[in-house]
Amino acid sequence: SSFILNPQISTDSWEIVEGLRGGLSNIQEPEKQAGYMLKKRKWPMKGWHKRFFYLDKGILKYAKCAADVEKGKLHGCIDVGLSVMAIKKKAKCIDLDAEENIYHLKIKSQELFDEWVSKLRHHRLYRQNEIAMFPHEKTLFHPHYPPTSSPTIPDSQSIRKQSSLHSPVSFTSQAKVTAWLQSSDDMDRCTKELSVCEAQLLELNHLLRSMEVLHRTCSAPAINKQDSSDGSRPLVHQVSNESRASITESLSEFFDAQEVLLSASSSENEPSDDDSYISDISDNVSMENFSNEVENERLDTGGTNGGSQEQRRSCLPSPSPNTSNISLWNILKNNIGKDLSKVAMPVQLNEPLNTLQRLCEELEYSELLDKAAHTQDPFERMVYIATFAVSGYASSHYRAGGKPFNPVLGETYECDRPDKGFRYVAEQVSHHPPISACHAESKNYIFWQDVRWRNKFWGKSMEIVPVGTTHVVLPGFGDHYEWNKVTSCIHNILSGQRWIEHYGEISIKNSNSEKCQCKVTFIKAKYWNSSMNEVEGAITDHKGKVVHKLFGKWHEGMYCGSPPSATCIWRTNPMPPDYEQYYGFTKFAMELNELDPLTKPLLPPTDTRLRFDQRLLEEGNIESAEMQKQRIEQLQRERRRVLEENHMTHQPRFFQKSKDDTWVSNNTYWELRKDPGFSNLDCPVLW
Repeated sequence: SSFILNPQISTDSWEIVEGLRGGLSNIQEPEKQAGYMLKKRKWPMKGWHKRFFYLDKGILKYAKCAADVEKGKLHGCIDVGLSVMAIKKKAKCIDLDAEENIYHLKIKSQELFDEWVSKLRHHRLYRQNEIAMFPHEKTLFHPHYPPTSSPTIPDSQSIRKQSSLHSPVSFTSQAKVTAWLQSSDDMDRCTKELSVCEAQLLELNHLLRSMEVLHRTCSAPAINKQDSSDGSRPLVHQVSNESRASITESLSEFFDAQEVLLSASSSENEPSDDDSYISDISDNVSMENFSNEVENERLDTGGTNGGSQEQRRSCLPSPSPNTSNISLWNILKNNIGKDLSKVAMPVQLNEPLNTLQRLCEELEYSELLDKAAHTQDPFERMVYIATFAVSGYASSHYRAGGKPFNPVLGETYECDRPDKGFRYVAEQVSHHPPISACHAESKNYIFWQDVRWRNKFWGKSMEIVPVGTTHVVLPGFGDHYEWNKVTSCIHNILSGQRWIEHYGEISIKNSNSEKCQCKVTFIKAKYWNSSMNEVEGAITDHKGKVVHKLFGKWHEGMYCGSPPSATCIWRTNPMPPDYEQYYGFTKFAMELNELDPLTKPLLPPTDTRLRFDQRLLEEGNIESAEMQKQRIEQLQRERRRVLEENHMTHQPRFFQKSKDDTWVSNNTYWELRKDPGFSNLDCPVLW
């Protein structure tokens, strides 16, 4: 049998449809299949939407209707042979994980569901057999071209390794060409694709010309100041510090060649059916009004470590370990569609930071909040708040290779940064479900959030869906900003060439004023072009009129206005030397787990930096780190058992639950740290 079905699998659970086995075989070309199925969209217009699907030789195309498929107006195209396929019989659901996208399909009729599953199986085997016979011609059939702008995008070789096919039979070049030429369908397809390539080359030529013009005529964003019309105040300014003055080589440096797109894309690349979703962005942006009062001001919030700042480390003690010998498939294959937070992973798959520290990374560009606190205009304040919300994702760009440690219940972390003007504390307040709460304060702002995550594995990709709200208060203006987080997805998770993207919409509001709102869209990479990591946003007044527009890339920087005269609001810091060898950490991330002799006596014994397994991994001692990780997890299980046996519940020490079920600081941490000091308090033994 070419595929195996397990009759013991419950119809309630996901069943993986296995692929080609036993090498090459003579599989008859399957009949074409066409018809409507429901396809899930995440944003905008969340829910199930009716789409017309057309399956031919293992390639599944879809559009809004049959006529659109015939005209080539496709919403998407899936190579079923290269996708992980899973089905849930009771719910009549089919999932196809095609690495760059995850497609969730549903069929109402049991008869149609069985028919589609049968046809998809046959086409999948046929396509896999075709790939095995003609591996070098695979891209002639495969509609997806993974974006090339990310340094960690898998190439065709790594994808081929994942297809779990046996080595192909040797064919002479002449035989391959003859077989290919005999298929008129393939010739027609090649002709069409050559036409598409020609159009794309013309478009690229246009973009390059536009970029040249912009390079000659407009100031690079790294230039700190440009005289305004009245000569009285700076027009173009930078929030970033002097170290960010180098000009990046990315196309986004030149505003993506004069075009700011505000059309939305679904989580699976599908364009919106409702043209009214495309924002009507006006050009009434006046950057002269942006406040510049604190351009070079060094903020001082009176940190608890005194006025002088010690030298922080710029490198980790040991590089990240080799994980090529770990079979993730064996760990994850029984967890399709499930929450992975309860699945035990080898310590080599971790990075030497945990979730409490990862939340602190969102404050790497806290100067944006300081800038907002010194900006009088409420719409301009929203520009900085929105940019800050985007900046929190920047550090994840090179981090798809590892996962943070899960904090144990009661674990804490503090980060006191007089140089950045804030102090931060976090605590793991719940284990099931896992909830992390954090709070940071500065003389300019208060920042807090509690976050829980739902992680789901779909065969080749893992989706991370955060639940919770981020809060920022600017006491000087009485502003209270709130916003949500977007979905993150790690693609190609079963090979070493993983890459991460974020998609969805952030909605920012000021709960103390209805004067302005903001929506920021993280755009899913579209299958018909290679743009990656793009972000677009609009700040509107209470009537919905656009006052400012934002655009950029979450891993590079954000701009306000219209190209070519837009202003750079924020740009990422340069990466440290050899960052690829050190978990892809930024300089700020490398500093988070540093334990200096002066700070150590002041910390509670529950602080993450005192956790043995994480410290051993950072030092490169993998074997001992794994032993300590298992010991610490067992201690947590024992503590939980004791609580349950005594009908007790865990009470967080530094956070309390508010009326709306969110976790907020009880404002005791820094007072207790000062007097009587944590060494004089009774603290739980976590490790």
